[in-house]
Amino acid sequence: MEFLSYGKQWIDQDDIDAVSKVLKSDYLTTGPTVKKFEDAITNYTGAKYCVAVANGTAALHLASLVLLKKNDKVLTTPNSFLATSNSILYARAKPIFVDIAKDGNIDLDLCEKELTKDSSIKAIYAVAFSGNMLNQAKLKFLKETYDIAILEDCSHAIGAKDGNIKVASCVNSDISTLSFHPVKHITTAEGGAITTNSEDIYKKLLILRNHGMVKTPNMKPWEYEMRELGYNYRITDIQCALGLSQMKKLEGFINRRIEIAQRYDEAFKDEIIKPLYTYNGKSSYHLYVVKVDFAQIIITKADLFNKLRKKNIGIQLHYIPINKQPYYISLGYGNEQTPVMDRYYKKCFSLPMYPKLSNEEQEYVIKSLFEVLNG
Repeated sequence: MEFLSYGKQWIDQDDIDAVSKVLKSDYLTTGPTVKKFEDAITNYTGAKYCVAVANGTAALHLASLVLLKKNDKVLTTPNSFLATSNSILYARAKPIFVDIAKDGNIDLDLCEKELTKDSSIKAIYAVAFSGNMLNQAKLKFLKETYDIAILEDCSHAIGAKDGNIKVASCVNSDISTLSFHPVKHITTAEGGAITTNSEDIYKKLLILRNHGMVKTPNMKPWEYEMRELGYNYRITDIQCALGLSQMKKLEGFINRRIEIAQRYDEAFKDEIIKPLYTYNGKSSYHLYVVKVDFAQIIITKADLFNKLRKKNIGIQLHYIPINKQPYYISLGYGNEQTPVMDRYYKKCFSLPMYPKLSNEEQEYVIKSLFEVLNG
């Protein structure tokens, strides 16, 4: 059995041909394929504007530079990759960590309590964790009631839906961000994107993506002006060619992920292993997260990881609480009251979840997991 990681890309001959075509063209970067990829994302999500960038962290960084000012207070989740809250720090703003709900997403009811206590809070950075879309009705209520900026970090969740609302459509948020790392639903190797329905935000992002430079029709042929302190966060035509090819397969990828999730759900029904949430029609399943009460069994979580890796199964933990990381502790974090996150960290881990995972491989994961847990 080859090593089964928690996530893995799907690359086929169509993807290779698409990249080869661009490699033989006049443009390798900052060419027409970038705009085609951005248009494909807006067509899929329903957002008006898209800016593709070098990676998901760059997307969060630029979004934060547009949404935040120095010392702004931002409610965010401890249950994400470091980049979500780091981007708040990049903008010299202040993350405030709010506990999660039972499904792993930030607890929006607790966010409301924070907003009622502190009217100086400027934004919420909410993550659609594991692919499970955020409660759109609640986001709409918070945005309209408290007049705050909302960023949806949708790095896990392209293809997810809440009723008729698609992830990254920005119906109830100012900005959404996406990631196209190889373990995500589609890949551009590295890459990310920002969606928005605001033309003003869109124009600012275009400038910030390209060193803060502006070139207008009335300038001399060689002239350009640097009007902002921007960055080189451009994505290449090579990456976007891969992304365009991957977008054509996205619905198939999502359907396969849902099939895998439902097979896991069935296997763990009434067992010691519990899904973080069972199939709900809202998740596009970047991750399949389960929980085990290790206090009730002999094996430790570390032993489980090590024994499964000896069986070539790479389970993973998503995530270590961000506020408990050494750097954040050095900033004064770490003592927040986040009991749900604390329990989650003790009990939860992610199983292999990717379209190329065969039924036989999934059965091997399930069988091995029960064998190790039952001693």
